[in-house]
Amino acid sequence: VSYVVGKDRIIFATKEDHETPSSAELVADDPDDPYEEQGLILPNGDINWNCPCLGGMASGPCGEQFKSAFSCFHYSTEEIKGSDCVDQFRAMQECMQKYPDLYPQEDENEEKSSKDLEATSVDASAAKEEKGSS
Repeated sequence: VSYVVGKDRIIFATKEDHETPSSAELVADDPDDPYEEQGLILPNGDINWNCPCLGGMASGPCGEQFKSAFSCFHYSTEEIKGSDCVDQFRAMQECMQKYPDLYPQEDENEEKSSKDLEATSVDASAAKEEKGSS
């Protein structure tokens, strides 16, 4: 039995499900994978776009903008590193704003929450004052 709530699928397992041996096959990691365990920067100084540390940012609808901005910053030789990359970061930000479900804007959500709380407390204060004055 399963059902979907929002983006999540909830699956209920029965006792019988647990008693049945798993048919999942584990695939061993390829010891010859040049990107395995390399980290963000490869030995030759290139960026490892397959690094799990990037959280998938290098792929997806804004992957090219991310790569452009990150590459610019990585290879920047400016005194203030990355100060020559404003256009690339702006393009990345503009792209991400088109996909709020994929790239949540945490700062905006926090600001919105605090504004909502302020509005609620102001409304509550005003309501108390009106009751008190009658």
